[in-house]
Amino acid sequence: MSECLLANAKEKIKKSKRIVVKVGTSTITYPNGKTNFKLMNKLSWVLADLMSQEREVVLVTSGAVGVGASKLNFSTRPTIIKEKQAAASVGQAALINTYQNFLGEYGKIAAQILLTKDDFKEGERKTNTKNIFETLFGFGVLPIVNANDSISTYEIEFSDNDTLASEIAALLNADLLVLLTDIDALYNKNPRTDSTAERIPYLKDFDESVADVSGGKGSTFSIGGMETKLSAAQKCTKAGVIMVIADGSDPLNIINIIEGKNIGTIFDAKD
Repeated sequence: MSECLLANAKEKIKKSKRIVVKVGTSTITYPNGKTNFKLMNKLSWVLADLMSQEREVVLVTSGAVGVGASKLNFSTRPTIIKEKQAAASVGQAALINTYQNFLGEYGKIAAQILLTKDDFKEGERKTNTKNIFETLFGFGVLPIVNANDSISTYEIEFSDNDTLASEIAALLNADLLVLLTDIDALYNKNPRTDSTAERIPYLKDFDESVADVSGGKGSTFSIGGMETKLSAAQKCTKAGVIMVIADGSDPLNIINIIEGKNIGTIFDAKD
């Protein structure tokens, strides 16, 4: 690892003007699927503080199906499409209401945007998608984004919100994408099964071979894994966006990343 390259990446991160933050289901809910209000409140405070620094922030939040499934008393994440749609509808309403309430306490306004793959295809829909973000930034509003699982079908839905977040970061020419997850970084081995695993603090021009350290799915109610995060990193870095994977159990890690603390894994943008 080149210390010079790492230092340069951290300097770029520090100056980031446009930031996309993604939180997974396992980050904002407890293992039983119930909402982790304490963490969501702290996350809202961090995002509001970034906005007060005149940074433009987007939050991509998973959890609608998980929260809705819990409210509808499912024991596991539903797999039947109509039940998944029902859970997404209930859960999304609960999530956006919680975020709006917390952000409102810190003097910020939130807007909801639900997207499908079609919204990123070249043409009018892609233009409209970018325009709504730019307009909300102009009004000092925090866009809160999720996949439109309540109406979408397999052909148009995102398989995970890591992919969705990378699509948004690339579309908006963001400076930084932070993926908050239930594992604190990328490791050279699977840290859940190998105690000798070592954190990889910095990667540039990486290839798919690092996917061998992927640890599979997280909680019962989540669908992501390290493989989807590596795929997101490839898209971001190719688009000139720096991406960081970090521990989501403490939202202050977003601030720590911007301040250059030695945490997580930085995927540096390609030249």
